[in-house]
Amino acid sequence: MSTFKYNRLDKNNAAVLLVDHQTGLFSLVRDIGAADFKNNVLALASAAKFFNLPTVLTTSFEDGPNGVIIPELKEKFPDAPFIPRPGQINAWDNEDFVKAVEATGKKQLIIAGIVTDVCVTFCALSALEAGYDVFVVTDASGTFDEACRYAAWDRMSRAGVQLVNWFSVVGELHRDWRNDIEGLGSLLAGFIPDYKNLMTSYAANSSAGSPSK
Repeated sequence: MSTFKYNRLDKNNAAVLLVDHQTGLFSLVRDIGAADFKNNVLALASAAKFFNLPTVLTTSFEDGPNGVIIPELKEKFPDAPFIPRPGQINAWDNEDFVKAVEATGKKQLIIAGIVTDVCVTFCALSALEAGYDVFVVTDASGTFDEACRYAAWDRMSRAGVQLVNWFSVVGELHRDWRNDIEGLGSLLAGFIPDYKNLMTSYAANSSAGSPSK
């Protein structure tokens, strides 16, 4: 008999940690195209809003070359805890950040950030050690190249971190289309052009097939 237990994301027990999505650090991301990467980050952020997940923002050494957090995230989460770390590379080494995470009261942490092999990996492994279930969003995290990315993914997955993408996060949290058909469709269409085309085509065909009054 299998001992495997499917540990699926639960919208009532999950929080999102957005780590070091900063203007300067964005320029370091080379393992995914800049436009696609930003799209994925904002898709994850929009999913957090859609599911009303507690969200914690943090940056590292804003006064230096890393730059400030991208404005879209601050605008989307004006009231979320924001922890500008003065120097700690690992966000978990910052007491205020850990307190903000603890204050969410959630045990599942959905983490994304820049760069994958440093800021994301260190935070994910530390959270795992602290007893959290950790899910790293691979396509909303970026680094220098594919070698760095795969090394980080291997290190985290071997430790017990679950590697996901933003689309799978949305699907697992939503569970059933019938929970909100229009809301989920709009969320996906906002960040997946092909899905927007699919919805447009479906709506047109549905309208054409409707009996005239």
